[in-house]
Amino acid sequence: MRDSLKLILLAVIAIFLITVFLTIDGSGNWDYVLPRRVKKLLAFILTGAAISISTVVFQTMTNNKILTPSLIGLDALYLLIQTVIVFVFGSAALTSMSKNVQFSLAVGLMALFAGMLYRLLFQKNSTPLYLLLLVGVICGTFFSSISSFLQRLLNPNEFAVVQDKMFASFNNMNTDLLLTAIVLVVLILGYFYRDFAYLDVLTLGKEHAINLGVPYQRLTKRLFIAVALLVAISTALVGPVTFLGLLVSNITYRMLRTFRHKTVVTATVLTSISALVGGQLVVERVFTFSTTLSVILNFVGGLYFLYMLLKENKS
Repeated sequence: MRDSLKLILLAVIAIFLITVFLTIDGSGNWDYVLPRRVKKLLAFILTGAAISISTVVFQTMTNNKILTPSLIGLDALYLLIQTVIVFVFGSAALTSMSKNVQFSLAVGLMALFAGMLYRLLFQKNSTPLYLLLLVGVICGTFFSSISSFLQRLLNPNEFAVVQDKMFASFNNMNTDLLLTAIVLVVLILGYFYRDFAYLDVLTLGKEHAINLGVPYQRLTKRLFIAVALLVAISTALVGPVTFLGLLVSNITYRMLRTFRHKTVVTATVLTSISALVGGQLVVERVFTFSTTLSVILNFVGGLYFLYMLLKENKS
């Protein structure tokens, strides 16, 4: 099957799942049901687009299809921020805090951390990209260790508040917050849209890309900023969804035969939206909200990650 037909098929699947999600068990109460479901749907589309695009770009930068932007340590930093707020000010401060303030604080601190990594590692033009990954893994482990230590000192009621922040939540979305996130994501995509043409060449590797005239250092700096901001926005909006990008990107790579990123990114976004909407339908209709969508995605994505590691080890 041609890649164009596969894109059409992915679009049809996504539209079908969206239609089912919006209309199932409406019971005629459309004035109440439809606005709430549309708000969730927008969160699915925004989160899926941000995570899938950032993952594909990050994997192209590193020339490795088993890496995700979560290695930078932003997910661990987000959880540390929530834990510190509860530990210092109490759970009442976090629950009563405006969602706009929480979103701005989380995005601001994660962007500040990414900016510090940028300033620290990209001051010299010869800085290898894998040094950035190593520092990100170390920082993520450090943040997780501090979070675990502080969580052990919390009482059970306050820990329950922090535990809710460990999993992505697409319920109780703030419409104003969602609109702000959409505007930010659109601006970021516009910021590096013209660099998409370089990504096709970057697939060949660093040396070949430089020989073909790609401004490698400038390009990786710009892409790193865009990836970090996309991850920060999606994480601050709904919470950490660690393995979603890894899962949908590798499914797309196996599905398509092209190296052109416009096609790959489009297919990845459609796959991500289908995974989120379909997963939410399973959570609501099969598990009756006894689990969360992020748990299912992380479980499936973790198994797939182990499968890829074992496959790479055999090869």
